[in-house]
Amino acid sequence: MHARSKSDSVAHKDFNNSLNYQTFNNFAYKKNQEIANSELAHRDNIETDHCHSDSETDGIDRVARRKLLIASGLCLIFMIAEIVGGTLANSLAIMTDAAHLLSDFASFMISLFALFLASRPATKRMSFGWHRAEVMGALVSVLLIWVVTGILVYMAVLRIMNKDYNIEATIMLITSGVGVLVNLIMACSLHQHSHSHETHPHNEPLSEEYDVENAQYSDSDALLDDDKKSDLVEVRIKSNNPIRKTNINVRAAFIHVIGDLVQSFGVLIAAFVIYYKPSWKIADPICTFIFSILVLCTTINILRDTMNVLMEGTPKSLDFDDVKETLLELEGVVLLHNLRIWSLTTNKTALSVHLAVDPNKEVQVILKEATRVLMSKFHISDATIQLENYVADMDDCKKCKTPQS
Repeated sequence: MHARSKSDSVAHKDFNNSLNYQTFNNFAYKKNQEIANSELAHRDNIETDHCHSDSETDGIDRVARRKLLIASGLCLIFMIAEIVGGTLANSLAIMTDAAHLLSDFASFMISLFALFLASRPATKRMSFGWHRAEVMGALVSVLLIWVVTGILVYMAVLRIMNKDYNIEATIMLITSGVGVLVNLIMACSLHQHSHSHETHPHNEPLSEEYDVENAQYSDSDALLDDDKKSDLVEVRIKSNNPIRKTNINVRAAFIHVIGDLVQSFGVLIAAFVIYYKPSWKIADPICTFIFSILVLCTTINILRDTMNVLMEGTPKSLDFDDVKETLLELEGVVLLHNLRIWSLTTNKTALSVHLAVDPNKEVQVILKEATRVLMSKFHISDATIQLENYVADMDDCKKCKTPQS
């Protein structure tokens, strides 16, 4: 009787273990099925989307607006404080900083208005939408700061010529010290961290929750054939390396604030010099000269990027030859020509290309694969692909040659 009871106990334990193991396998199967379905849905979405990327910049614009609003508020408050302090101290350096803040505030307003225009939908007249408004806003912002800087340099020259150095060093010292602090706060509010939300396009699957490579169960492998499994891994690898994206207006604003910060440090140094050496009051206009040059230098890259977009140049983040070779490696593609890559704005890239294909291949398959690779690998927002049958005359056609430099 005792032996039978012990046997029943062992059998019951084995049954429970078997049940637990089966429950675990069922759970693993179900979970991995969810992963597979999610990845397949994402893959299908890329393949069937005929010419538009799902990558949206709404999140980028919301973050940009919030940063610009915070910076605008801080800029306006301290600009008023510097005007009062500069007037009381009779310091051209502080007034220079206040004027610089005025140009910053105006540029922030232009940038916010540009973001508003960029969010408007496309029209029959503006078929690409208003995305270039962001770039135009950044250009106006840079030109504005150049004009203000030129005026301040002119005022500094007049001060040296007239030897007008009646400066209240104490007020200048306090005001410039607060200026450094406020500019540090503004710089932190505008700084675009590489891990922030706006760097992740919305068409990327979130791979943090589940790891396909570490969750492969033999029960669920039957769901996918070998080709689909390799495609899933390829999509996941590309998705884990999104292109970093920033808003050009926030970047321009950040450069402005960095210029202000450097200038504020210069004014603070000049204030210390004048406070301890009153006879060296010429440091005030000299400070204006030095930091006006630095401010101009900090805006050169913004102007260069802006002109590249307006001239419809290839984005710096894309390699023309890499795009070309990737398309030529597609099965059925024999030759390509008229490859054009340009930026609608810093966050949106457009592409058009003619693909000469093997007449014996299925053109719809080639079209879908070309669209998929352009959007998943290169994050092209708008792709226009023209397919045509390959003929031998294309090899010697000068118009079919791609740029060599």
